[in-house]
Amino acid sequence: MADQPVNATPSPVREISNDLSGAASAVPTSADLDPSSRKENGFEPFNLLPILMKAIDKQGFTAPTPIQAAALTPLLDGNDLMGIAQTGGGKTAAFLLPLLQRLEEENQSPAPRKPRAVILAPTRELAMQIGQAIYDFGRNLRLRHTVIYGGAPYRPQLQALNRGIDILVATPGRLIDHLDRGSVRFDECSNFILDEADRMLAMGFVEDVTRIADLLPSHQTVLFSATMDSAVRRFAQRLLKNPVQVEMAREATVAASVDHKVMHVARRDKRALLQHLLAGDDVGRTLIFVRTKMDADLLTGALEDEGLSASAIHGDKPQKVRQRTLQAFRNGRFNILVATDVAARGIDVPDITHVFNFDLPMEAEAYVHRIGRTGRAGANGIAISFCDNHDHYLLKAVERVIRQKVVIDADHPYHLALRAANDQPGKNGKGRTFGKGGKPAFGKSSKPFAKNGKPAFGKPKRDGEGDGRKRSPEDGFKSSGFKRRSAEDSPFAKRPDGTKPHRKGSKPPTKHPSKTGGKEAFGDKTFANKGKFSKSAGSAKPAEARPFKKKKPARAGADNGDWTMKRAS
Repeated sequence: MADQPVNATPSPVREISNDLSGAASAVPTSADLDPSSRKENGFEPFNLLPILMKAIDKQGFTAPTPIQAAALTPLLDGNDLMGIAQTGGGKTAAFLLPLLQRLEEENQSPAPRKPRAVILAPTRELAMQIGQAIYDFGRNLRLRHTVIYGGAPYRPQLQALNRGIDILVATPGRLIDHLDRGSVRFDECSNFILDEADRMLAMGFVEDVTRIADLLPSHQTVLFSATMDSAVRRFAQRLLKNPVQVEMAREATVAASVDHKVMHVARRDKRALLQHLLAGDDVGRTLIFVRTKMDADLLTGALEDEGLSASAIHGDKPQKVRQRTLQAFRNGRFNILVATDVAARGIDVPDITHVFNFDLPMEAEAYVHRIGRTGRAGANGIAISFCDNHDHYLLKAVERVIRQKVVIDADHPYHLALRAANDQPGKNGKGRTFGKGGKPAFGKSSKPFAKNGKPAFGKPKRDGEGDGRKRSPEDGFKSSGFKRRSAEDSPFAKRPDGTKPHRKGSKPPTKHPSKTGGKEAFGDKTFANKGKFSKSAGSAKPAEARPFKKKKPARAGADNGDWTMKRAS
């Protein structure tokens, strides 16, 4: 189930230092900050409906997490809210419990195709996870909900919308499709929730989310994110009005229960190192992240060849296959799941002991969501990243995002010593040579760009080393010795007969057969125009200078090998 309240030692609550303009910061009470007080009081101070309290007790939760303790009251009061908390901190329950309470108290019947609340999630897995959480908390309420996402048939989704629903959980792309079809209207929508807004922006849903928000009438907006950068902050300023801001554990965007390690290894040794680590006794349920879909399938096949039980999940697999794979992973049918970033969003599988970053993420913020799959519900987890000499700048970006240094673990047989920064090719050791303008250099020249800003290919040749050329805006073409040629010595000067020579490698100029009598002339040489003669009765006369086509036989079987080329009509 999704990010639900747990009995865990809370992390301290901090206010956002650089607040949005006109925004109010949530002031946590003593019950929010004192773990013993929160454990003793539980959810009682929030005056939730008895039927909701019963559902919470049935799930076995007795105390709210810090993000829930700080966000429940502002949301119950109807304020816009921006929450920043690490993955696995209970964000889903933090916005679902107040939503369920408000909709139940309003006691309205939903109209067909007009949901009363809309929840957006970046991926199908996360949307389904939220839908499951709504079912767990609201199974005894008189509320209806549905989940719509891409890759699924339209008919069941249309049938659910036509019956009328209170809560619509959707991915942005499929919701836009339903809006274009006219199967969804927001006339009665009063609640708009965005989960994992940072990932939604990274996946390019900014315009879709903005369009959806512009169609909503007066409503309460709730935005939750695992990270907060300038892009997310600008996005929040556009959507939220006077929001209450709640931020948990700002000093570390990842859970303190996760142990981070990095192992420097050559790219060719990554698979061998992974198999070596998976053979350890302490490795239980494992999640491995790779960069591409093909890598996921290839790595899964390699692990299965070694006798390990593994499966892959990525965007190319049908939704039903992905659901069956996740369910089998939860049930313990196999203990190794290989995933990509997009497909792994929303994976909520308990007891994941290890997360391996086989490939470091290209976006440092994705690291936070990757390792958020372990160390959940107060449990401990281990995150191990593989880094070669070409990826260490990605590691630096990750360290800036999580605001801590990742410990280097050299206790393995494939340890690779990093090259010094000045020994690595390119600026900052990124593996490529760049000029002052940030453009890549070509060849082996120490100065990748000429003074005029154009790329220099390879080393310039000296006199006697060939006919290399280098273009200069003021001298035209120069020889390899950089001596000016006269107009007569230029390789492109006109010949005495007024003709120009063709460039090296180009085709010689040709003349039409009608002007050469069936032959082509070039300079003092003549070339036989062999392909343009008539073949009738052994004739060797040139055909007319027009396109030709084969004459069709008069009747079947009349083509006896004698045929004549006719002028095309």
